[in-house]
Amino acid sequence: MKHALASLFCLSFAAPLGAHPHIFVDTGLEVIVDAEGRLTHLRITWAYDEFYSLLVTEDRGLDPDYDGVLTKAEIAALNGFDMQWIEGFNGDTVLLKAGAELPLSAPQEVETKFTEGRIVTTHLRAVEGAQPEASGLVIKPYDPTYYTAYEVVGKVTVTGNDACRARVKMPDMTADLRALQADLSKLDAQTDPSDVGLPNLGAALANEVVVTCESS
Repeated sequence: MKHALASLFCLSFAAPLGAHPHIFVDTGLEVIVDAEGRLTHLRITWAYDEFYSLLVTEDRGLDPDYDGVLTKAEIAALNGFDMQWIEGFNGDTVLLKAGAELPLSAPQEVETKFTEGRIVTTHLRAVEGAQPEASGLVIKPYDPTYYTAYEVVGKVTVTGNDACRARVKMPDMTADLRALQADLSKLDAQTDPSDVGLPNLGAALANEVVVTCESS
């Protein structure tokens, strides 16, 4: 759904916007841990770039006076626009423990704001199955196709257990990865990198949030 809207946006401009990514999302994370140091939930915030936010509001006939302010009714109509996930979609959020991916629930407690021309949405996801020890967990927000670029901004909040902390680890920009970025920049706006043999750049370029907890 997000990709389709982005394609419409790219076609609406005479000058090309370049290759991937097309949507830029500032990402916030709240890591929710219980008293025993187990991860229970992730609260995820997506702040969309101004161009994409403009496309979405225009497509839905919102903010017709272009004053950058939405009414309560308009925000209510917008709420959940980015939560209509197809079956199997992981929400562009990967939770890892010792290299193995752990399942997360569908989005809950969805909220939407419109601030300074940007759509900002928040949703909660519960850990499904056995709740893992938070220490050693890695959270990676990314789109495998790199159509959307997620960047973790600000401090990652850990709530529920003062012994746990989180830090953001930036990708290691090796020469090979820089070369792949150069190849990616040569693609036209509608080409999926996987169709031309490029690997999972989304994962390679993703920020990693690493959780650690002090021993009691």
